[in-house]
Amino acid sequence: MQKLVLASLFAGSLAFPAAAVETAAQISTHMGEMGGQLTDSTGGSVLETLQFEPWQMLEEMFLRDDVVFLMRHGPTDWSKLDEKGVQPTDCPNQRIMSDEGRAAMRNLGNIMATNDILPSQIVVSQWCRNQQTLEELMAGVADVDTGMAEIPIETDPDLNLLLSLNGAPNVVGLRKRVTEWDGNDGKGPLLLISHFTNIEELTTFTVYEGEILVIDPKRENRVIGYLRLRSASPDVGHFNVE
Repeated sequence: MQKLVLASLFAGSLAFPAAAVETAAQISTHMGEMGGQLTDSTGGSVLETLQFEPWQMLEEMFLRDDVVFLMRHGPTDWSKLDEKGVQPTDCPNQRIMSDEGRAAMRNLGNIMATNDILPSQIVVSQWCRNQQTLEELMAGVADVDTGMAEIPIETDPDLNLLLSLNGAPNVVGLRKRVTEWDGNDGKGPLLLISHFTNIEELTTFTVYEGEILVIDPKRENRVIGYLRLRSASPDVGHFNVE
């Protein structure tokens, strides 16, 4: 069972102190925020945090092993779109993660490891941007503790981009993964890394790149909250942005 240590932020500040570990604080009526052990290339602190809602569901979201973290892949470079009929593993001919997206996902892994909210199993789509997300996420975890990065990982075509030529035909397999999760004998949640369309079809929620929905299989797969990096923003492919 994970443990989340609650701490206060500096008065009036959204940034966490550089030495803070296992931190979480309420920053509005419904929103909470966590920090990590983040440094930039010069060794300076990084002003990045993980925000989540609702604060009132903190224990349900982070202290249970039988919930599912359903995640969209990290931020990508929208200047290059997937070519028609591209294979999931054909990275040169599909949209992949941006340098900023890679850094963001490494930060996400760091913050999750710092706050001990890691999954006990990870299942990921075959697509390159999802595999890249996983790679950076685990690098961020290893930055905190290499032992914490030893998480069983599975690649499953059922999580592939919905209705693409080489993607998943429906969300039946994805739904089955969520529904059947029972906490892995108390070891921790399940993390599924999939795509915008799959997540929207399963939950009706529209999510940013890198955003995580927390789903409760015991409540008929209800979404009970979300996690999103403070730097996250809507993408041009799925949101009405200029």
